[in-house]
Amino acid sequence: MRQIVLDTETTGLEPSNGHRIIEIGCVELVNRRLTGNNYQQYIQPDRESDPGALEVHGITSKFLADKPRFENIVGDFFEYIKGAELIIHNAPFDTGFINAEVNRLKKTEFSKLADTCKITDTLKMARTMHPGQKNNLDALCKRYEIDNSQRTLHGALLDAEILADVYLAMTGGQTGLFEDRLGQSKSDPASAAIRRLSAERNPLKVIQPTEKENAEHNLWLDKLEQASDGQCLWKKMNL
Repeated sequence: MRQIVLDTETTGLEPSNGHRIIEIGCVELVNRRLTGNNYQQYIQPDRESDPGALEVHGITSKFLADKPRFENIVGDFFEYIKGAELIIHNAPFDTGFINAEVNRLKKTEFSKLADTCKITDTLKMARTMHPGQKNNLDALCKRYEIDNSQRTLHGALLDAEILADVYLAMTGGQTGLFEDRLGQSKSDPASAAIRRLSAERNPLKVIQPTEKENAEHNLWLDKLEQASDGQCLWKKMNL
């Protein structure tokens, strides 16, 4: 299984306003392992970056002056990603810019990314897994204890490397949590016997919520339902 974690840096926020890609960074995963076969390319955009964008990535026009244009690197880029699943945080942003660059070339041999690769959006994943919480890359790094101390400025390759760690943490599951116990059970079946509670134990005390608590709970579920695009499981349960 080959996956490419991809990020871009751009001159601004909207390709429809003429903004361009200035860096593409990719990290390769094969069977969920980092291979070191990464891809990074700076690109001459033939325009200035917006002040806000420049403040984020710090990549100046002077630095980009001798870099190749997108038309000169598109072949190598598509060859690198061919057949892979693309892992992108806020995929519509990056795919929108790459597709806009491809459209400018008017070359039929290059198609939209969605027609070339399967695309997985980790922002969409995170919003489903953590509804109602911040799910930008910095927030996910904090949640999954990923070191992003080098991220003083955004960079496509650096952000792709960080996102690879975040993606693996998000999708890794809880492996090894019960390995010692399961190993003991296999060697000593008696140790895995079910211990039943005494029928003479005191009954559990059940505290019912008040009307106010129920109302506040339902309000919170409504917020979760909206934040998770209708995926709040508690709303689907008939309690």
